[in-house]
Amino acid sequence: MIYRDFEDGDMLTDMIWLMEHYKDDYFNEEDKCALIYDCMNELFQMAGRMGFYGNLWHCYLTNLLVNHENPYSLACEIRGEVEGTINRAVLHDFTILKEFYDFDFTEMVELLKVDGFDMILDYQGNEESKVYNRRIRDRICSLAVRFNEASTPQEMKDRMTEFYGEYGVGKFGLHKAFRIERTGEGVEIKPIQNIAHVHLDDLVGYEIPKKKLIDNTLAFVEGKKANNCLLFGDAGTGKSSSIKAIANEYYTKGLRIIEVYKHQFQDLNDVIAQIKNRHYKFIIYMDDLSFEEFEIEYKYLKAVIEGGLEKKPQNVLIYATSNRRHLIRENYSDKEEIREDMHTSDTVQEKLSLVSRFGVTIYFGAPDKKQFQQIVRTLAERNHISMPEEELLLEANKWELAHGGLSGRTAQQFVDYLLGR
Repeated sequence: MIYRDFEDGDMLTDMIWLMEHYKDDYFNEEDKCALIYDCMNELFQMAGRMGFYGNLWHCYLTNLLVNHENPYSLACEIRGEVEGTINRAVLHDFTILKEFYDFDFTEMVELLKVDGFDMILDYQGNEESKVYNRRIRDRICSLAVRFNEASTPQEMKDRMTEFYGEYGVGKFGLHKAFRIERTGEGVEIKPIQNIAHVHLDDLVGYEIPKKKLIDNTLAFVEGKKANNCLLFGDAGTGKSSSIKAIANEYYTKGLRIIEVYKHQFQDLNDVIAQIKNRHYKFIIYMDDLSFEEFEIEYKYLKAVIEGGLEKKPQNVLIYATSNRRHLIRENYSDKEEIREDMHTSDTVQEKLSLVSRFGVTIYFGAPDKKQFQQIVRTLAERNHISMPEEELLLEANKWELAHGGLSGRTAQQFVDYLLGR
């Protein structure tokens, strides 16, 4: 009733057909044997792609369930158990699903003389998943085991509901970061498989800017009022790293991040339409945001942030980083007494109006010499670099003179250089 039309559900259809017809003499035995080998091949391919292990048939079924967005799973995501008639419909479905988990393949593989099916039921492997991070992959495999151990459909349903409440459902539940792509079918939000494992403690110094960012983000994920954020300042000071760290820090509280590039601003309304009714909190992240005079994409952004007829959803914020305070290039000609533009103040206000729509602006300045040396000391200590402090700082000073000046990025590059020697 609820769980149907699975994405990647063709193999489920084939396996159910085999369960029903493997004894039926009407169908050719070689065709049935070939079909089960096709299914085994798909399960092995799945194990290699997703890093699953244990009972691959159960892992496959579990993966279908954790990705199936339906009225029940969407209601349960992040919030947990819900009340209402839909629970009866879901319990009906889990009564059927339990039959798939409990099915004994012994007679089928013996009758069809299938060799090696035992590998499907106890697959040993430790491949890295190309789809999920290790934590989610392991959680799906363990959920498959818990489903198999459940004695009743109700117990299976309860364990599924628990998963939805803890992780959510579908791509937004199982991934923390996304990018957008325009396809023939429109704008698609696609998961980013490997986001940098940056944490706020990894960013040395900048305690005041980090606290401003944390306070705003924490209010957002807790359902309080929060503002769009602009992180601006010198290059290499940790603006982008701070936002990546925020995504890692609050993922378990339902925070998700979607990276959008400047040329994609015209697709923002389509992106927001796809996420506005979900129970997650979404940060739309724009890195290195700035505009030349001839670029007009900022007009799309202004309308999305504040100014369009449709109210921006409460579960969406814009976070941007920039080396420029005012985002749009300004010229001295904008303020000269003689110019082509008749209404000069309007021109200036047009250029300043974008940054004013970010309620919180946070400055990340380049460190001075003393702060730079402290960053180098801290990073060297964390990476267990054994070098006399005087020599370490002398080499760091030489490095920064030749590699971009004083910044956290330069310090990290210097430490990476030492680690690679």
